[in-house]
Amino acid sequence: MTPAATVAAGHGPDRPPGEGPTELLRRLRTGADADPVTHVERVPARAGEQVPWPRWAPEELRAAFARRGVVAPWRHQAEAADLAYAGTHVVVATGTASGKSLAYQLPALATLLADPRATVLYLAPTKALAADQLRAVAGLELDGVRPACYDGDTPRAERDWIRRHSRFVLTNPDMLHHGILPGHAHWSGFLRRLAYVIVDECHTYRGVFGSHVAHVLRRLRRQCARFGRTPIMVLASATSGDPATAAGRLTGLPVAAVTDDASPRGGVTFALWEPPLLPGAGDPAVGAVDLAPVRRSALRETAGLLADAVAAGVRTLAFVRSRKGAEVVAATARRALDEAVPGLGGRVAAYRAGYLREERRELERALLHGDLLGLASTNALELGVDLVGLDAVLICGWPGTRASLWQQAGRAGRSGGEALAVLVARDDPLDTYLVHHPEALFGRPVEATVLDPANPYVLAPQLACAAAEAPLTPADLELFGEGAKEAVDSLVEAGALRQRPTGWYWRHRERPEVDLRGEGGAPVCVVEAATGRLLGTVDGGSAHFLVHPGAVHLHQGVSYVVDSLDLADGCALVHPEEPDWSTHARDVTSLTVASVRSYVDAGPVGLFLGEVDVTSQVVSYQRRRISSGEVIDTRPLDLPARELRTVAVWFTLSLESLASAGVEPADVPGALHAAEHAAIGLLPLMATCDRWDIGGLSTALHPDTEAPTVFVYDGHPGGAGFAERAYRTAAQWLRATRDAIAECGCEAGCPSCVQSPKCGNGNNPLSKPGAIRVLDVVLASLGASDGSAAPLPRQGDRAAEQARRP
Repeated sequence: MTPAATVAAGHGPDRPPGEGPTELLRRLRTGADADPVTHVERVPARAGEQVPWPRWAPEELRAAFARRGVVAPWRHQAEAADLAYAGTHVVVATGTASGKSLAYQLPALATLLADPRATVLYLAPTKALAADQLRAVAGLELDGVRPACYDGDTPRAERDWIRRHSRFVLTNPDMLHHGILPGHAHWSGFLRRLAYVIVDECHTYRGVFGSHVAHVLRRLRRQCARFGRTPIMVLASATSGDPATAAGRLTGLPVAAVTDDASPRGGVTFALWEPPLLPGAGDPAVGAVDLAPVRRSALRETAGLLADAVAAGVRTLAFVRSRKGAEVVAATARRALDEAVPGLGGRVAAYRAGYLREERRELERALLHGDLLGLASTNALELGVDLVGLDAVLICGWPGTRASLWQQAGRAGRSGGEALAVLVARDDPLDTYLVHHPEALFGRPVEATVLDPANPYVLAPQLACAAAEAPLTPADLELFGEGAKEAVDSLVEAGALRQRPTGWYWRHRERPEVDLRGEGGAPVCVVEAATGRLLGTVDGGSAHFLVHPGAVHLHQGVSYVVDSLDLADGCALVHPEEPDWSTHARDVTSLTVASVRSYVDAGPVGLFLGEVDVTSQVVSYQRRRISSGEVIDTRPLDLPARELRTVAVWFTLSLESLASAGVEPADVPGALHAAEHAAIGLLPLMATCDRWDIGGLSTALHPDTEAPTVFVYDGHPGGAGFAERAYRTAAQWLRATRDAIAECGCEAGCPSCVQSPKCGNGNNPLSKPGAIRVLDVVLASLGASDGSAAPLPRQGDRAAEQARRP
């Protein structure tokens, strides 16, 4: 399956007329030794239902929308707009390309036209989405609205004008947190007239990030209340489970939900694609019976599909989970296309966070104007940027949630035409499970958004920020919700706040440093050592893994090797080099139990939820040959350890129960380790996370539990709600884990079942048969128990004793 074969068949870079998704899928499958498609789901087209414009919508605004081709709203747009205009906080949670933007633009712009003093604040999770919305609002050409983006890319010379004159300010939660709220005195004119706060793509505010944003919104409401304003919150979300509850938790307000999507939708052909086994892998005919089967990597498979689609003239967007992966897919597709038709590779590019502003804007322009036919992107383009005219979407690996899956698939066919979406499975337990269990994807409701504003590791820093903006009062503590008084008391005890009869005051001259996205600190700049040129940035929390000394770093298809990493200055120096190897960081982890919140006594098995302290350190990295994956060597690293207090779910087993199940003592470590890997891989099926949001540890005898134990923990300070979800759905979660291992066709374990791409121990030891037996014991015991959980305090001196197996 190569682009050369496609072009040779007579299809150049202009898409053959009339070719639909079925024909395109048949073309992509051509040439495969075995059919890689495990399932094809047909999502039928749907007619839309239009309704008249609301009577309160001014004629000027109706005419502006008509010039853009909108002659009447869809029913869900009008319903949400009516609620907002009447003063009800509302969330519209409908499918991709259902026109959610009109639902909030209509009441907001009508209010701006009716009241020349009113203002609107729009929040987007990404700069690209805010820039896209700016184009849409500015394109209406409404007098007096003066929309403007206010974010980290805004030149300082423009910021004062925006504060004074813009009535429709588009920004993101980070700038609201770092810039607008701390400078609320300069924004007083805007805030005292604020009519609407629009929170776009609110389903992305989950976990620790969502918990922080929840308090940023409360801080905004607090500042508006000082001026006697109560702005209406209008939220837009992809289809999600229980959007009203999630939106209420995010805003701290009662929110009505509009969920019945009345927009038209083109048909979607959705294929599940499992890359083939590599020749010779596990094949007795070639003497490989002792080797674990190895599949072609999802990155290489996606790159091949992207190249084939572009060679056929099909405008295609490939979603890749990591920044490095997006670069690899784009570079591989470009090389393949250039080999087939010199110069055609120039119509493929990568897009990701970390690029400079100018690069991002140029890529967005090139895609919108058709200069690019293929783009490999991280989820930076998952959100509502209007990518008109895309024919196909490739999804490289399970994106973490069904909501994200449908959001990404919805990028194609936005003009109402037929579309193709392909989920390319990684060699991973969850991906393998899903492509062979399509019922877990199709016909099931999407997940509810998980966030926890009461997380003390979020609440206390946010209260410190609020106090730095204006002294806290008892009424403010009610606004910030559960745990606020305890958090304030801890800040007073730590010397951060001073209590006075009039409230609690911030004691320091400098503002609190709070990282909204939980990325482990400020971004690290990647700088070319010879020229001083800034290539881009990486998240502070990822720097140890991505830009450690000796790491290979990709940027727009160019390969660099890291010379040095200065964590204090936030700078990694690199030089251009194209080695024939890749780098993979390895870390070690230790864990202690701090306290237990709840447990289930299931005889020989105990199931627990509680706080743990995790210490991890990147200690080395492997160099692996790109062509074969062969490990060349392992090189040591000297990087500082990182400590994390978080929430975990864990289960313990008695040695007697393991012995009865046939798990020999020598096999216990490998059995637990394999079960841990698979459980981490399958947890995203139950919670709105992916495996990179969570971590794990297994041991044949943990000092705190005095028993064989498997831990799975949230990878964010204070927890993100994922472990709680795992605890509540433990039987369902572990049943899917057991089935995924048992149904895998390998002999001794492979990446599709029990091997992990992030294992710090090099996936050793692992016992696939032992993992099945371990999970059989756990499931049988949980099924035999009454399943009742005994709640315990969040803190306590008897934590270690409480953590022991019942």
